[in-house]
Amino acid sequence: MTTHDLPQEAKKHVKEHYGAIAVSPKKRSCCGSGAKDTSFMSEDYTGLGTLEIADLGLGCGTPASYAGLAEGMTVLDLGSGAGIDAFIAAREIGPDGRAIGVDMTSQMVDRARQNAETLGMTNVEFRLGEIEALPVETGSVDRILSNCVLNLVPDKARAFQEMFRTLKPGGSFAVSDIVTTGDMPAEIRSDAALYAACVSGAVDREAYLAMLRAAGFSHVTVAREKPYPDFCTESFGLYSITVTGTK
Repeated sequence: MTTHDLPQEAKKHVKEHYGAIAVSPKKRSCCGSGAKDTSFMSEDYTGLGTLEIADLGLGCGTPASYAGLAEGMTVLDLGSGAGIDAFIAAREIGPDGRAIGVDMTSQMVDRARQNAETLGMTNVEFRLGEIEALPVETGSVDRILSNCVLNLVPDKARAFQEMFRTLKPGGSFAVSDIVTTGDMPAEIRSDAALYAACVSGAVDREAYLAMLRAAGFSHVTVAREKPYPDFCTESFGLYSITVTGTK
């Protein structure tokens, strides 16, 4: 697969990759990289009790910790997977709140719904859809979360616009994602397996923040940053960042 072909094939590859993960009981490393070792990216979700059944090891941060969640809020989780971040939010916002998870992989949506039933959580729902065209009403959510997913979206500017659209005025987001500095080596950029592993689709850190501001967000701030030395060279760096911002 060439660099040119990668965006066109990305969604198909990602759907197949995460669909397979969804039906497997095995916990993976960050983004389920398989043969590509990106286990160093994964965040620790131990200590969450029964919610740990929804942790597939696919995240690169803990965005709910930075979201300022409160009882009664409506929270949207982008690329919700098996539901771990949506369930964390649902616990924080209480029975009068609502957590909505959106994922483009039907197998993940099915697994998240099964987890919700197992956990007995009635203030959370999961919808099948794409981040670039969210099945969510305009101005209907108080907070947006996402965990190591937006780097998988080929049209990130459109995804950020959809985030802005669905937030209420005064609402905010907290997303954890993978970004780069310097020039990504061509052999990494064109690697389909590393795209699904949340590496090849990552964009430059400053470009990422600029797209968020261009979508209309204010107070865009990097709340946490973590380098991944295993992927770094003298001219290229790979990082996870947790970013917050307000509509």
